Amino acid sequence: MHTDTERCVRAVQSKDARFDGWFFTAVLTTRIYCRPSCPVVPPKVRNMTFYPSAAACQQAGFRACKRCRPDTSPGSPEWNVRADSVARAMRLIRDGVVDREGIPGLAARLGYSARQIERQLLAELGAGPLALARAQRAQTARLLIETTTLPLAEVAFAAGFSSVRTFNETVREVFALAPGELRTRAARGPLAPATPGVIALRLPYRAPLNPSNLFGHLAATAVPGIEEWRDGAYRRTLTLPYGHGIVALTPQPGHIACRLSLTDPRDLTQAISRCRWLLDLDADPVAVDDRLRTDPLLTPLVHAGPGRRVPRTVNGAEFAVRAVLGQQVSTAAARTHAARLVTAHGVPVDDPEGGLTHLFPTSQALAELDPESLALPRTRRTTLTTLVAALADGTLRLGTDTDWQRARAELCALPGFGPWTVEVIAMRALGDPDAFLPTDLGIRRAAERLGLPATPAALTARAADWRPWRAYAVQYLWTVDDHPINHLPT
Repeated sequence: MHTDTERCVRAVQSKDARFDGWFFTAVLTTRIYCRPSCPVVPPKVRNMTFYPSAAACQQAGFRACKRCRPDTSPGSPEWNVRADSVARAMRLIRDGVVDREGIPGLAARLGYSARQIERQLLAELGAGPLALARAQRAQTARLLIETTTLPLAEVAFAAGFSSVRTFNETVREVFALAPGELRTRAARGPLAPATPGVIALRLPYRAPLNPSNLFGHLAATAVPGIEEWRDGAYRRTLTLPYGHGIVALTPQPGHIACRLSLTDPRDLTQAISRCRWLLDLDADPVAVDDRLRTDPLLTPLVHAGPGRRVPRTVNGAEFAVRAVLGQQVSTAAARTHAARLVTAHGVPVDDPEGGLTHLFPTSQALAELDPESLALPRTRRTTLTTLVAALADGTLRLGTDTDWQRARAELCALPGFGPWTVEVIAMRALGDPDAFLPTDLGIRRAAERLGLPATPAALTARAADWRPWRAYAVQYLWTVDDHPINHLPT
């Protein structure tokens, strides 16, 4: 979008927050870059230039605006819609893969050479993977500086910097303030350091956001021990590269309040990425709803509750196991089966608030369980054990970088995997915005009440008009049925 100068200028002059994250405005006279909705007086058009990423702005010598804080913009929705190598690379960089595995690790995961990845990212984002990871490290460092009491030297390494000197230079270059000055400013403002050991931050999103189905679904399907709804917040445990954590997510006007407790602060980048992915916060709800409103049968549903998101997961392998346990049983039964696995094979954790007890079992731990110990029909046992074996040995990968169509083919090849299981995994674990569930009981009920075709084949054909947002259409269709997943818990 950054190449459409006229459109970008209109967005900046109208301070349109819908375009935050789509592009960044760099001001040639002040050498500052901003988000489109920056509250200051817009610069003259001749002084504006536009970039596709914060990293590209920083490489060009611009520093972040202190008013609009462009480093806190929602991510571009483009990377969640596309499944090509650039989109998959961006999702991996957002998860901190470059910091942990370097450029060779990123390239290996994508199946390309490092040179190809560098060339593709430069062409689309104006910055290579190292520059993009550096921009993300700077953002993580700012969060740790402003919301924790960690010594600045520890902040440097927790944010992914290789040395304190590089950390200091980067922070000064990006924010025009030294790390100590950032902490002093935060102590005087609303971002004062939180409770020791707890990182408190706001997760931005593009309005509108309807929390009813999003948090309602997560609360209604919560597995005891790893998830709970408490005091207006969805809480769960997180398995992370360097340790584990506990997160509490609370819907608030204009943002999601996030409180993180981490055993290792180096996991902050991925913890934030996992939470944003879980809540689908980088979506473009205006584009989605405008498309679905073109169908007169969906229009009343969209008008009644615009901004519905797709509730996802923090771990693709975990969700695949839970999807198998949920085959042809009620939500309550699926929770019971999953809770038994958690108690028997999950890693115990300490929760100061007392409600969470375990991490979800790893695929390796589940691969060693005795099938006869599972209170499931024999065919379902076979399905589950085959799945966890494929996940444990790496034959099957279900991550944010996974190719959607390849994963579908690999899942279909496993015994006991029908269209519903494959598509619900594609929708909630892989993040495919066009995944569709024509055989789902709730969708069939909604189709009957709305006058949509009844058979899966006919309904799929009718749903072609909703592409590429059929996963969001599913969220609206589910609201036709009065189910707990559609309501925030009281």
